[in-house]
Amino acid sequence: MYSIGQVAEMFGLPISTLRYYDKQGLFPNMERVSGIRKFSEAEIEALRVIECLKKAGMEIKDIRQFMDWCVEGPATYPQRKAMFEAQRVHMEAELEHMNRTLDMLKFKCWYYEQAIKDGSEDRLKSLIPDRLPEEIRKAYENAHR
Repeated sequence: MYSIGQVAEMFGLPISTLRYYDKQGLFPNMERVSGIRKFSEAEIEALRVIECLKKAGMEIKDIRQFMDWCVEGPATYPQRKAMFEAQRVHMEAELEHMNRTLDMLKFKCWYYEQAIKDGSEDRLKSLIPDRLPEEIRKAYENAHR
């Protein structure tokens, strides 16, 4: 069993956030000893899932729904699976967007490195898009989709 302070330190979260999660019902079976929250391995694992879902863009109300389904038991496996699949699709789209952004940054870094060497952009403009070096062309094409 862990204290709220220990869990806050483990996850790099403010104690107030853990209290908020508890008030939102995200730790439905948490033990209390003389009113003091005690985090078991079940709450630690729940917190790992909560933090994952938050990072994936899910709102607390939806995370609460997931936790409610967990309490309801195996009959809610399909709903839980669907929730994770939807978040996975969302994250894959976000990653694709971020990779396009990263490729634009890679291209621009290369572009301006060459412009500095050349003293102008004239030669570079004539390379775009078909005559760029292969890796840079791939980044350019991905960034411009």
